[in-house]
Amino acid sequence: MKFAIPIAEGKLTAHFGHCKEFAILNVEENEIKHKEFLVPPPHEPGVLPKWLKEMGADVIIAGGMGQRALQLFEQAGIRVVIGAPVEDPEILVKDYLTNALVVGDNVCDH
Repeated sequence: MKFAIPIAEGKLTAHFGHCKEFAILNVEENEIKHKEFLVPPPHEPGVLPKWLKEMGADVIIAGGMGQRALQLFEQAGIRVVIGAPVEDPEILVKDYLTNALVVGDNVCDH
């Protein structure tokens, strides 16, 4: 399973569509096996869902996201978890895997 998390300064950022970097974490047998940081293509509507699908993302953990992006990820078969706290990507993924991830409202400002 591959997770994608928008980050700024090493932690989740609420500004999904305008983040400068994504943490991509590969998980096998409920353990993080590999982590990398990737710079996304310039933000335009529909670009990030296509790019993250090409990166092999299965799950996106985000603070907030616009409705159009949510629909595009759903169409691409990528699960989106919104309302996640500003936290280290590894902690978010570990909490997700153990059903301990506490999420709030979609913090998207769109």
